[in-house]
Amino acid sequence: MLAQNAQAQARLDAQYEASLAGIPVGKGTWAVEIGDDQYGAAAQGGTAGLLKSFSQGSGTGSVQGRVVNGALVGQSYQASTTTGKKSEQIRINLQNGTVKDFAIEPTPPVDPDRIPVTDAHKRGVLDPMTASLVRVPGNGELLSPDSCRGAAPVFDGRMRYELKLDYKRMENVKADKGYRGPALVCAIYFTPVAGYIPDRPVIKYLAQARNMEIFFVPIAGTRVLVPFKMVIPTPLGTAMLEATSFITQAAPHVAKTQ
Repeated sequence: MLAQNAQAQARLDAQYEASLAGIPVGKGTWAVEIGDDQYGAAAQGGTAGLLKSFSQGSGTGSVQGRVVNGALVGQSYQASTTTGKKSEQIRINLQNGTVKDFAIEPTPPVDPDRIPVTDAHKRGVLDPMTASLVRVPGNGELLSPDSCRGAAPVFDGRMRYELKLDYKRMENVKADKGYRGPALVCAIYFTPVAGYIPDRPVIKYLAQARNMEIFFVPIAGTRVLVPFKMVIPTPLGTAMLEATSFITQAAPHVAKTQ
């Protein structure tokens, strides 16, 4: 469900394919709508190909928020995942970067090894979906090394972590349908802060990974960059998420009438 009656300035409709070591493992869609004072984004995906015969998995996520002086400020985020017979729903409500309330259903068991999330960890944060939209301030070049310099403090309902970007290079990308052109390639670094279990191998692996990359391209008519492709080397081969269709359009700007 996207931002209703937002004065849509721009919209993105994208389809992605996930692969591991070159084998397709999942597919998903992502829609983003950015208006004058509101924005919305919704994603859904599931396992595909060989993986589907082993484990059926799917997930959806969405966010609604406000556009404040050009910045994207999330208000309500929800995500649900289903694997096999297990389902989980996460809901987060935010106000100006502070988590007002959040819930995970069903309530996860308490794990004494999990580093507790404090109230301080829930201030000055972004939801995971807003964190994936990079807004470039000012009016200079969008795809410049400076656009890769940010850090995002993220709270996903369970874990508080930092995502830091660093400039790597420029590359040309081409979707089967839609966007073809330059992409800004950033290194991405993951630092867990709270809400995680330190001994978990996947957490250790991601925190130590120094060769993850994310390719950003712009949504037409905005100063917002979105991921076109993501590359994560793993012990089982390279995991990749890449847009197969990436259709972005700027709506003609209509003056509001009284």
